[in-house]
Amino acid sequence: MSRQEILSRIRKSLNASEQDTQRQETAAARIAKPPCATPPDRVAAKSVSLIECFKTELERQLATVKTVSTLDEVPASIADYLRGENQALSLRVGTEPIFSNLDFSAAGLSTQSGPAEAHDGAGLSGAFGAAAETGTMALLSGPENPVTLGFLPDTHIIVIPQSRIKATYEVVFALLRNEKGAGTMPRTLNLISGPSRTADIGGRIVIGAHGPRRLLAIIVSGR
Repeated sequence: MSRQEILSRIRKSLNASEQDTQRQETAAARIAKPPCATPPDRVAAKSVSLIECFKTELERQLATVKTVSTLDEVPASIADYLRGENQALSLRVGTEPIFSNLDFSAAGLSTQSGPAEAHDGAGLSGAFGAAAETGTMALLSGPENPVTLGFLPDTHIIVIPQSRIKATYEVVFALLRNEKGAGTMPRTLNLISGPSRTADIGGRIVIGAHGPRRLLAIIVSGR
């Protein structure tokens, strides 16, 4: 009832009717082929490396970026990072398929599965895609990739296949529509560009105000 009432008010303000087929066709055409903004030169120029641009933008926002050749190298890369940050070698992991065959214990990591809990020090997520334009990773919500992994632990670790690093947000959104649009879309799409920070109080940057204090992005060049 509420939804119909809201839509009826919108139609009335636009002097439109529910049976306006021309408006319906226009809307359907826009959904089927949404407009795409012109990408900025820093990702559009032929000489630009999207991977290097992605790294630069992400590191500029206080994140750490590592590159590995294969998924099998991910556990050791995580362990090295946590040791370097003087953090416990403990990791909360979702049921993301790309992590199912990784040997975390061989790297000295203890893992727990499922949504993050308040005492977890580090959470591991898989990114759906990334925009080199701003160094932003897109994470889909769902049981295999719980949203809490990126908000509760002090350290958030995100694995991104190199092939999923695109030029702009628009390309990532198009990828999402193409791969998920015909089925069930995720409830949320979280866009992450670095550790949590705010400058609300006195204009001073505070790290970890609303989420993780540290962010590690691991690019898998072989995927």
